[in-house]
Parts: sequence; C-alpha cells; structure tokens
Amino acid sequence: MSDSRGLVVVVEDEPTIADVERIYLADAGFGVHIARDGRAGLEAIRSLHPVAALIDIGLPGIDGIEVCAQLRAVGDWTPVVFVTARDAEVDRVLGLELGADDYVTKPFSARELAARVKGLVRRSQQSLQSDLLVVGDLRLDQRSRTVRLADRAVDLTATEFDLLAYLMGSPGQVFSRSQLLAAVWGVADYRGSRTVDVHVAQLRAKLGDTGPLRTVRGVGYAFGPA
Repeated sequence: MSDSRGLVVVVEDEPTIADVERIYLADAGFGVHIARDGRAGLEAIRSLHPVAALIDIGLPGIDGIEVCAQLRAVGDWTPVVFVTARDAEVDRVLGLELGADDYVTKPFSARELAARVKGLVRRSQQSLQSDLLVVGDLRLDQRSRTVRLADRAVDLTATEFDLLAYLMGSPGQVFSRSQLLAAVWGVADYRGSRTVDVHVAQLRAKLGDTGPLRTVRGVGYAFGPA
C-alpha cells in the first residue's frame, strides 16, 4: 500500500506489551488499533476489517479463544495470531483448530512477531486476490499496477490504485469510510476525515461520473450495482 500495509488490531490488556507491539508493527508499516479487552477487540475487528488481528488469549471479559471462535462462527476469516503466556500443547491445538493462523508465547521477540504478521498478511492477500481484476470494460492488473478502461490507460496515484483495487475485490459490497480508511490507509479513527471522499471524487473524475463507483447515502461506497 502507499502509506501503510493496512491496519492490524491488537487485542492486549497489558499496556506495556501493547505499546511494544504497536511500535514494532508501526515500524513494519502497519497502522495499529489497540483494544484492551476481548469484547472491544471483537467489535474493532468486526467494524474495522483489519488485515490481521494480534490477540492475547488471557483477556478480561471474553478471552482470545472466544474472540476467535465468534469471528469464525460468522465466517470472518481475518488472519489471527494468538499471543499467550500459556505454553501448553492443548492451547496450541485448540487455537489452531479454531482457525488461528499463528501462535506465539511470551516472552517473544517483538521484531520477529512483526515479521511474522507481515508474512501472514502477505500470504493472505496473495491467496485472496487475483493479479487481474476485470469488471466490464475496466481492467486492473495488480502485478503491473496498471488500469485500463476500454482501450485507454487510466493514470492513478498509488493510493487511488489501492482504493480502486480494494473496492473491485468485493464488487457490490458496501464499505463505510472508516472501513476504507482502515484497509487502504491503515488508519483506525475516522473523525470526519474527508480523505476517502476526496479520493473517490478523484477516481470518478478519471473513470467517469457514470462509472462503477457508487455512493450509498449514510453508509459509504461500493463498486458496481446494488
């Protein structure tokens, strides 16, 4: 991505550990949103659609295993890395059976943890996205980072390209501004920012006002018809 590799939600109730994870993930190019308990973490993952979640197992409220279980129960396959002080084999098996993608125990190397999250996100994105996205006359090639509309090339900035690729990857799905900020810019806090609106307007100017970008009033944006 142009400014960020995407948003990672860190669910950790120990402030010192959360701060270390935030620093190293930020150094690796990720935006970071920190939640202090299981319910807040579950809500953040559901609302922000991060590229990955780093979840401590021993959380107040609902624990990390239950957070992952509730995500998987509704078909949310956000990549999950468990962090825990428990080193028992039963925890490892349970975590992986619930659909966790990786598992590290405390104490851990923060630099290694950030590298593992980066690798996990890269593999996840490669498996979910094809190199070529084609909708009607619009063709987006993620390998060469080029866009063509019918017989003409469309020149996009890096951020415009990332935003269009994200929307084209889920045609018909409506995304809120906060979800798009999290996915494309790695920013968790919307606070009335006009960033998404400005970039959508720029895309429309280049693709045509009657093109495939659709505004859903009171919600956000989608690619393609309802």
